[in-house]
Amino acid sequence: MRKKMISITLISLIGLLVSGVIYHFTRNRVIFSVAITFGTTFYHLGIRLAVGYLVNAKYHNQMDYTNKWFKEKNFEQKLYKIIQVKKWKKWLPTFNPQDFDVKNRSLTEIVQVTCQSEVVHEVNMILSFVPLVFSVWFGSLGVFLLTSCAAFLFDSIFVIMQRYNRPRLIRLMKK
Repeated sequence: MRKKMISITLISLIGLLVSGVIYHFTRNRVIFSVAITFGTTFYHLGIRLAVGYLVNAKYHNQMDYTNKWFKEKNFEQKLYKIIQVKKWKKWLPTFNPQDFDVKNRSLTEIVQVTCQSEVVHEVNMILSFVPLVFSVWFGSLGVFLLTSCAAFLFDSIFVIMQRYNRPRLIRLMKK
């Protein structure tokens, strides 16, 4: 998953640069839309990679899972049943599958990884709305709002999955 995400991010950057140069010389509105699409894609993917690397550089998957922030909230179990997390979580990609490998990691390490992953996705959720600022210069507020909301929801799915899995892993770890 990591290599694909990096590749798509680089392709988006190249697409942004090429379409930006073409637009600069042609002032073609279609090319302008293509450049904005590449730019927005590059931002959303690039910021996710950057946040992941920065959080990992600081914590190295050693987050304190007993921290109040990571404790299960009273409403969560009901929410997870309503949105049927158990049915769809297995279909989500994992950026670093080896971080969740029970053959090579202890349950404590995996629980710490879920905490770090949750933080990364929560920061990404907030940063998803930064592109709205670009609508001031480029217009198309609706497009920027739509992509920002979609990115926010995308990351929220991963936060839910980490918060769903962690209490189960902790119970297993305590046995």
